[in-house]
Parts: sequence; C-alpha cells; structure tokens
Amino acid sequence: MAITGDMLVGKLVQEHPEVVDTLLESGMHCLGCPSSQMESLADACYVHGLNPEEVVSRVNARINQGAQA
Repeated sequence: MAITGDMLVGKLVQEHPEVVDTLLESGMHCLGCPSSQMESLADACYVHGLNPEEVVSRVNARINQGAQA
C-alpha cells in the first residue's frame, strides 16, 4: 500500500516506524506532538513549509527499501 498525503501522521508513524528518520530528515520534527495524531501528512508538510509530494515520495521510497531488504 502506497502512502498518500491524506494519511494521518500519527497512523503513518505507528504503522511504519521505519519512516521516522525520513520525516525528521525532511524537517518534520513534530512527530510526538498531539496535533500529529489528527493531522494529515500533507497538512503537516504545509505547516512546516515542506513540499508534500517530495515528502510522500521519500516516505514511500523508505518503505519500499525496507520491503526489499
């Protein structure tokens, strides 16, 4: 299943903890914030001034990398 910008950050981190470093490296340092539990990945990107398409692409690449290992 590919990750989309509509997915909640909290759910993404819970289901795919391997992406935490990718999100942090992208500039998203609010992963433990209560807002992240109810905020979509795209919305969180906008709040942090990040391009949601780039972040979603990085997250999916990280998940696919782990699946191939």
